[in-house]
Amino acid sequence: MQVIFIYGPPAAGKLTVAKIVAEATGFALFHNHLIVDAVASIFPFGSENFVRLREKFWIETMEAAASEDRSFIFTYLPENSVRPDFPSRVQDLVEAVGGKITFVHLTLSQDGQLDRIANADRAEFGKLRDIEILRANFDQFESAARDMPPADVVIDTEVTSAKNAAKLITSKLNEIAPG
Repeated sequence: MQVIFIYGPPAAGKLTVAKIVAEATGFALFHNHLIVDAVASIFPFGSENFVRLREKFWIETMEAAASEDRSFIFTYLPENSVRPDFPSRVQDLVEAVGGKITFVHLTLSQDGQLDRIANADRAEFGKLRDIEILRANFDQFESAARDMPPADVVIDTEVTSAKNAAKLITSKLNEIAPG
């Protein structure tokens, strides 16, 4: 079992890159907003029930995938409504079944985020699209990202296309594939 855990700031291209990697690898794509949007349809973002249910559904889905040896890609925005140990707990549950997790950090400058945040393709899911909310949260996004486990791959999506980013990720997977 392999898990590709793609994380980065808003508008870094996590889902865009993940879709290309999923196509190349055949791994299931379990992107952040599948659960976030479902839970947010009932509970306000950041509320106690939102936070509890989001994490419960993320973890239980990943545990079920691990129990069936199903590889997947997960996209994630480090932010302060998620417990800081969440990524490490995902790593522990994957490694407990003999799986391998690859942490991929997509980076994008604050100016790059501001340029992309209102893009129309971000409306498909309940993604952050408000420039003022983005600006107000730059510091907490960066702080939460510092709590992540060390990245196996770091890609600056300001200068790397989604297609090339996906190639870098799949190349890394080929290097570390379980034998």
